[in-house]
Amino acid sequence: MAVTEPAAAVLTAAHEGILRRQSLRESSARTYARSLPIVPVRARGLTIEGADGRRYLDCLSGAGTLALGHNHPVVLEAVKKVLDSGAPLHVLDLATPVKDAFTTELFETLPRELADHARVQFCGPAGTDAVEAALKLVRTATGRSGLLAFTGAYHGMTAGALDASGGAQDVRVTRLPYPYDYRCPFGAGGERGAELSARWTENLLDDPKSGVTSPAGMILEPVQGEGGVIPAPDDWMRRMRRITADRSIPLIADEVQTGVGRTGTFWAVEHSGIVPDVMVMSKAIGGSLPLAVVVYRDDLDAWEPGSHAGTFRGNQLAMAAGAATLAYVRENRLAERAAVLGARMTGRLQGLAADHPCIGDVRGRGLMIGVELVDPEADPDGAGRRTGREDGVRTSTGVPPAAPALAAAVQQECLERGLIVELGGRHSSVVRLLPPLTLTDEQATAVLDRLADALSAAERSPYRRQQTGLSN
Repeated sequence: MAVTEPAAAVLTAAHEGILRRQSLRESSARTYARSLPIVPVRARGLTIEGADGRRYLDCLSGAGTLALGHNHPVVLEAVKKVLDSGAPLHVLDLATPVKDAFTTELFETLPRELADHARVQFCGPAGTDAVEAALKLVRTATGRSGLLAFTGAYHGMTAGALDASGGAQDVRVTRLPYPYDYRCPFGAGGERGAELSARWTENLLDDPKSGVTSPAGMILEPVQGEGGVIPAPDDWMRRMRRITADRSIPLIADEVQTGVGRTGTFWAVEHSGIVPDVMVMSKAIGGSLPLAVVVYRDDLDAWEPGSHAGTFRGNQLAMAAGAATLAYVRENRLAERAAVLGARMTGRLQGLAADHPCIGDVRGRGLMIGVELVDPEADPDGAGRRTGREDGVRTSTGVPPAAPALAAAVQQECLERGLIVELGGRHSSVVRLLPPLTLTDEQATAVLDRLADALSAAERSPYRRQQTGLSN
């Protein structure tokens, strides 16, 4: 039923009032609310309805948390069952039937070699808590303090997780080059770039004068998410596994965003066939509710009782929703579906590049997709724009500079067309798509149609010309 003009005015006023009060009351640290000024009131699957009555296709999915989309029936039923049972909702780390069922389902999805010799630590509500636990675990088990991490990484917002992320200053963290084919730090790209990255790592670890603090572990993302949706080459992943195993360095795979079918396999490490020593998990494992765990080899379990704890590590509703989500993804082969549909979407996006030279690169795995936007009129060697302005973000990789202003314009044009997308990458110039794994073919087409239209609009908008100095 159509909304009448008076009713629409009331909805708009309520919507604007909520946003205004948020800006007055909440911290300046808020992020998504700045670029996505919507007020969700209802949601189902891919669709969000705002307080102003508008509907949106949600390709942010709670930053990858909603593997099954919003309010999936199996998740709602699992939560309702716990609520109706009278079971306690807060139990610290006590054993419960709900927790036992979640752990059993989780272990069913793990690489067999790890599952047969694994322990699980329930860490608290967020992925950053699990990262902290993983770093503390390997430091306790090895007696070392150093850490190997990668450029472009993002592991969370708490102190230790930030230290492991790109841009940190902790002297115990050795920063290693992550293979980035489009903007290879060695100017090589492809297999050669990945090989140089591996050699760099080996040389630092084996050079007694390198100054590397003896590493307790190496932490990496099989696909860098916030870093710009950059998949690690499978051969490089296997090389990192050999490098760490040969030197008795525990390998930590951060699967917070890549796990639960997102990349086309249940866990992203399965693409390369490696078995890490530690896996960090959150987001989708809670079925949209807060849950974070670390799974690790039992011989690393050197903690004394109480060495790592957290009040909210026994979230029964999240465990019930998580178990239902894990089972649904596994039983319905949604990882395989993500691989097929993701390849189809990536192919169409690559096809758009012929008509949109601002598309520098399209990449991803499964339904974790990134479109890097660039300034095609800039000199890739850094000699300056033909228009005489310097608005693009310079790099030294021989490719056009990043175009964060254009990416921001595309995000806003998408929102105007009822499509929610995220930005990421080194310069916030990568448009990111993280749709639910339940995405249909028709919905995928609608998403790409809206994105293509938004891209065209952003390219010709006065805002875009003002930001870049482009002429009509």
